[in-house]
Amino acid sequence: MKIWMEPPAKTDVEAVVRRYFGLLREGKIPEAEQLVDHTSVKHVLKSLWAGSFGASLDSEPAAGEWERDSSWLGELDLGSFAWGDSGSNLYVEISFREQTIEVALGFWVKPVDAGWVVSGPSTLW
Repeated sequence: MKIWMEPPAKTDVEAVVRRYFGLLREGKIPEAEQLVDHTSVKHVLKSLWAGSFGASLDSEPAAGEWERDSSWLGELDLGSFAWGDSGSNLYVEISFREQTIEVALGFWVKPVDAGWVVSGPSTLW
């Protein structure tokens, strides 16, 4: 995880988000988790799967189908980045098979003892 001594530039944060998303698409989940300050990526994947296939999050989709076969991740793409007014948080739209889905990923810059890190993602519906 990259730690900056002062709040990072928007371009630096966007580069981390692009790298994170690229690793997700490649199915390199542990590597993606190392890029940002957050807990398990399982919720993110489940939300992206639900948003992509229109599934309900209330029950486990097809006995964990979204985990068993991760090939669908390669069909996701990043869309537009939108920064909040404070300049410390952003969300990015996600598309599946060239259609924007209802789930966006939220990231934010936060202070930690050693400096500043990119945290997230949260899932926004």
